[in-house]
Amino acid sequence: MSTTYEGFTAEEKAAMKEHAQDMKKSARRASAADKAAEAEQDVVAKIAEMPDEDRVLAERVHAIVKANAPALAPKLWYGQPAYALDGKIVCFFQAKAKFKTRYATLGFNEAAQLDDGEMWATAFALTKMTAAVEKRIAASVKQAVG
Repeated sequence: MSTTYEGFTAEEKAAMKEHAQDMKKSARRASAADKAAEAEQDVVAKIAEMPDEDRVLAERVHAIVKANAPALAPKLWYGQPAYALDGKIVCFFQAKAKFKTRYATLGFNEAAQLDDGEMWATAFALTKMTAAVEKRIAASVKQAVG
């Protein structure tokens, strides 16, 4: 078993560059309202660029988050749709095409109020959007913001 550091993959490097660009773009915006509106436009544009399978999932996640946790502000995070509360990322969508994985991911960061005993899930594989999946996402994002 090799323990040598192989470095970041090309996909990871690209994600870090996108994150830096997102941060620079955000810093250049004028008012808070302008920043929020432009950040949401960036998220919608990024979703529109996704391959069909990822785009369909991301569009539904975006709509579900906006409807069930309106306090969360859409923004790009490492080039992917994310939703923040008071500047802290609460949840995010990661397209499967982004890192060439077999499924998209809906993830939650530590700002999410998902605590359930000593262990709880913070990421979910998303392969298909069904009524049951939509209901679970809605419940999770509601819980995440308390």
